Amino acid sequence: MSEVKEKHVETVAEVTVRFAGDSGDGMQLTGTQFSDTTAWVGNDLSTLPDYPAEIRAPAGTLYGVSGFQLHFSSNDIHTPGDVPDVLVAMNPAALKKNLPELKPHGTIIVNTDAFDQKNLKLAHYESNPLEDGTLDGFHVHKVPITSLTINALEGSPLTPKEISRCKNFFALGLMYWLYNRPLEKTEEWIKQKFKKRPELVDANIKALKAGYNFGEITEIFTTRYIVKPAKLKKGTYRNISGNEAVSLGFLAASVKSGLKLFLGSYPITPASEILQYTSNYKHFGAITFQAEDEIAGITAAIGASYAGNLAFTTTSGPGLALKTEAIGLAVMTELPLVIVDVQRGGPSTGLPTKTEQADLLQAYCGRNGEAPVAVLAACTPKDCFYMAIEACRIALKYMTPVILLTDGYIANGSEPWRIPNVNDIPDISVKFFTDKEKFQPYLRDENLARPWAIPGTPGLEHRIGGLEKEDITGNVSYEPDNHDKMTRIRAKKIENIKNDIPDLKVEGDEEGDLLVLGWGGTYGTLKEAVSKARAEGYSVSQAHLKYINPMPKNTGEVLSRFKKVLIPEINLGQLAFIIRSKFLIDVVQFNIVRGLPFKVGDIYGKITELLGGKNGN
Repeated sequence: MSEVKEKHVETVAEVTVRFAGDSGDGMQLTGTQFSDTTAWVGNDLSTLPDYPAEIRAPAGTLYGVSGFQLHFSSNDIHTPGDVPDVLVAMNPAALKKNLPELKPHGTIIVNTDAFDQKNLKLAHYESNPLEDGTLDGFHVHKVPITSLTINALEGSPLTPKEISRCKNFFALGLMYWLYNRPLEKTEEWIKQKFKKRPELVDANIKALKAGYNFGEITEIFTTRYIVKPAKLKKGTYRNISGNEAVSLGFLAASVKSGLKLFLGSYPITPASEILQYTSNYKHFGAITFQAEDEIAGITAAIGASYAGNLAFTTTSGPGLALKTEAIGLAVMTELPLVIVDVQRGGPSTGLPTKTEQADLLQAYCGRNGEAPVAVLAACTPKDCFYMAIEACRIALKYMTPVILLTDGYIANGSEPWRIPNVNDIPDISVKFFTDKEKFQPYLRDENLARPWAIPGTPGLEHRIGGLEKEDITGNVSYEPDNHDKMTRIRAKKIENIKNDIPDLKVEGDEEGDLLVLGWGGTYGTLKEAVSKARAEGYSVSQAHLKYINPMPKNTGEVLSRFKKVLIPEINLGQLAFIIRSKFLIDVVQFNIVRGLPFKVGDIYGKITELLGGKNGN
C-alpha cells in the first residue's frame, strides 16, 4: 500500500471561487454553505449568486446553469471578484458558460462523470473539451464526483436519484479541504435541515467527509491553501444577505418605533425572500400578508398604516409599476409607508434573476400628478439593514411614503455583518395624536407632517381618501388655490428632509481632477477601482448617494469641486439625467446593462481613460 504524499501548503491573501452546475445540482446551497463557513473562520467575503432565469430549464442546457461566486480574503474586500481563480464545474454546460470568465491559467475542478455524449450535445460541444485541448493553459483537475459520491454512500437506503443529489456535498467537502475550511458548521446545518430524515443527514455528512478525505488522499491535488482571518473590527459577526438584512432592519425599526410590523406583499423575484424571512418573526409580532397581487399587497399595507402599524411592501420593477396608483394614494393620504424595490433587469419580465439599476426614474417621478416621495438606496448587503431603519424613520417622522431601492446583486449577495448593539440603533418612537380639542386631520407640525391618529379614537374620527384635501380640515376640496397650496406643501415636506440627512461624504481628496459618483449596489466596485487608481497616483475621489430624493444639501457644492464627474450606472444614465437637470453641470456617463454587477476593471479602465495618465497628465 503506497503512502499518502504530504501536501504542500501555501498561504494566499485572497481567492475567488465560482461553483457552477445544473439548477438541480445544489450550487446555491453549496456556495452559501462555503460562504457561511468562510465568514465563521473570520475571512472578509463578498458573494454573487447567479440564478438561471428559466424556470425548470432542461437539465444540462446552458439556460439551466446556476452559479455562485465567492470572493474571500484576509484583507478588507468589497466585491465578489472580477474573475474567478477557481471554477468548480459540475457538467459541460457549466464549463462552457463560465470558462470565458475564468482567470488565465486558473484552476478547474470538473465532474468528469457528467461529460457523456448527451450532456456534451446539450452544451453544444462537438467534442469533449476535457480531451480536445480546449482547456490547455488551465490547471484542470478531473474528478469523477458523481461516482465517488455513489461509492461513498454504498448501502444507503436512499434512492439512486437521492444519492446522486448528494454530490454537491462531496464537491463542498473537497473545496473545504483545498482551502482548509472546517466541516463542523456544515455538519450542524445538515443535521438541522434534514432532522426529519436521518438517512439524509447520514448520507450528506458522509458525502461531505468523503470529498474532504478525497482531497487528502488523492495525488490529483498536491497543494492546499490557507487564507488567514481578516482583521475586522471587534464584535460578533454573521454572514448576511441584502434581503435578510432588509427584513431584520424593518424588525428592528418595529421594536425601536414601538409599532407592530405589517408586510403586505406579493412574491416577485428577487424580492420574495424578504416576505419569507419576515414571516419567520411572528414571535416578534410581525404580521405578513401574502396578497393575490401587487395592488392588494400595497393597499393592505396602506390600510395597516392607517390603523397605526409600521407598514411596508416589497416588490421589483414590474411590481413597482403596478403599485404606482396606490403610492399616489399614500402621498395624498400622507401616511407612513415604505416600498422596497429590489431592482432587476427589465423592461417587462426582462431578466428576472439578474441585477439592474433601471428603476431609479420610476421611483423618482413615476406617478400621475405631482406626487413626490422620498427615495433612498442601499449600497451593500449589510447597508440594507440600516437603510431599512432609515426609511422607516423618515416615513414616520414626515408622514410620507418612502421608496427604498436595492438590487438583485446586493439582495442575493452576502457579506460579514457586525451585529450592532441594540443601544446603537436610534430610537424612532411614535406618539399618536390624542388631543381631541386640537385635532385637525391636516394640521402640520414643524416638519409639515400631519397628525397620525388611530381610527376610532373618540373625538378623533376622520376620513382619508384619494381626492384632494382641504388644508387643515382634510375635507374634500376642488378649489384651485387649495390644490396649488397642498401640492406645494407635499413637495416642500419632501424637500425639507434634506435638513435631516447626512451630508454627501467624499472618500479621498475633497477636490481634484475626477469624482466618481455612484448610487446603490455599485459602491463596492467603485471603491476598489478608485482605491486602485489612487494607489497609482491618479487624482480621483469617490462619493456615493444613498439619499436621492432629496439629495444631501451639499451635493452641488461637492460636485463643483472636481473638474470632471463620472457617473457609472447599470442603466443608460438615469442618475446622470437627474444630476444634469438639478445642478446644470455636465457629467461623464459610463453605462453597461448586462444583468451583472460592474467589474473593477470596467471602472478602473474608464478612470484611466478620462485622466489620461498619472495625476491627470
